[in-house]
Amino acid sequence: MTASAVASIEWFVDLLLPSRCVSCRGPASGLCLACRASLHPLCPPRCARCGAPTAWPVARCRECSGRRLAFASATSAFAYEGPAVAFVHGWKERALRRLAPLAAELVAQRVARPAVDVITYIPPDPVRQLRRTEHPAQALAAELARRWEIERGPALRRTRATQRQASLGLAERRGNLRDAFEVQSTEVASTARGRILLVDDVYTSGSTADAAASVLRRAGAARVDVVTFARAVR
Repeated sequence: MTASAVASIEWFVDLLLPSRCVSCRGPASGLCLACRASLHPLCPPRCARCGAPTAWPVARCRECSGRRLAFASATSAFAYEGPAVAFVHGWKERALRRLAPLAAELVAQRVARPAVDVITYIPPDPVRQLRRTEHPAQALAAELARRWEIERGPALRRTRATQRQASLGLAERRGNLRDAFEVQSTEVASTARGRILLVDDVYTSGSTADAAASVLRRAGAARVDVVTFARAVR
């Protein structure tokens, strides 16, 4: 089934049936109030570099210490657990477009506007994207750009298909994404040489964000900061 067919079916179902919470399936648009209250916000103290929760504020935590990371900081609004998992799954796999504005609203409530010049996003895998009608990272970046009044920055694209990161170990994840991204246009001098906000839906190990940030840094970005809706917590 094509992506356009999936979108048409989604529109028809939404027309006939009331919207339901993607987590508990109760009547609600996106997430019901109870499931919103069950989201686990990632509050300080946390690692200043990768955003992992910590017992006290640290510049580097045991999760990112010793790693050469191309991004300056990573911040996530919520832990990737409970209703956040169902939310991201519905957004990514069930093509529920109405979730993008809600995701941006929830992120903006928990994350202060970064001091950046432009915004961009982690591009989708071209093969997996064929089964979807919306790319969450792109949709979230567009919504945050509007809310935070940030200009669009240089677009990235995947140079090749990659394995699913979730099925790989940390070392394998880094190798899986080596040279997997590139800047779409060579005309990026005016947008890639400042401070760039890189957006994704979920931060897991940081390998994807690091690989994409590396490309932006090589294109001339002075600094890359990462913001995601959720983050895996170990």
